[in-house]
Amino acid sequence: MQDIFEEIFAQQPLDGNEAARRAMRPAQRRRFYDKVTAEQGAAGFGILLDGKPVRTPRQTPLAAPCAALAEAIAMEWNAQQQVIDPAAMPLTRLAHSILDGVALSPQPVADNIADYLASDLVFYRAEGPQGLVERQARHWDPIVAWACDRLGANFMLAQGVMFIDQSEAALAAARTAIPDEPWRLGALASITTLTGSALLALALLRGRLSVEEAWAAAHVDEDWNMEFWGRDERAMERRASRFAEMQAATEVLRLAPAD
Repeated sequence: MQDIFEEIFAQQPLDGNEAARRAMRPAQRRRFYDKVTAEQGAAGFGILLDGKPVRTPRQTPLAAPCAALAEAIAMEWNAQQQVIDPAAMPLTRLAHSILDGVALSPQPVADNIADYLASDLVFYRAEGPQGLVERQARHWDPIVAWACDRLGANFMLAQGVMFIDQSEAALAAARTAIPDEPWRLGALASITTLTGSALLALALLRGRLSVEEAWAAAHVDEDWNMEFWGRDERAMERRASRFAEMQAATEVLRLAPAD
């Protein structure tokens, strides 16, 4: 069965833009199975199609660490109609990335999230116009304050694009919030790249933000520009695809067991 899915589900990097681009590709195969089940086995709660286990592109059993998450993945497979549409299966694609990448080498993933912390989106503020300045402050100031109060990380803010060095103490404090469990780590990494902000991802992980609030905070500048210059339909399609990836990652955070 792996041979059938290798072409459809090429291994997905945890880069939100690339994931969105791949999600828009039309590679599809006809649905060839009738029944989808999630059953506990040696590798966890595996996904079975007509009783046969599904495997990732690297031959890893497609299995989740808990029944609820496996059922959510199985629902994506059940929802497919005449053809199997990878664009409609963000949770399955994320599971492939986690099983074939994060679980095998988690440290580089955690390091990448930490790199975002050093130059996080919410630290860099516009010098104008005043409406944008106020909107950034409304969405981002509470998250910076939350990081200080809840994570013990006191970050500095800057105007414009000039890089500002954050203290090692602040970076180390925030890094302690990055989970070790591969599923939660992989989901956090996906949200970080989708939003451009590790702090927004951590606030979502810790329940400080909802997925809608985090998404809105990540798109303050983009939404401001669209209000003045209008919307590009293709850009909005890509954005919708990325939001589906964000929702899938949030579902993993909600369902996967903590460390």
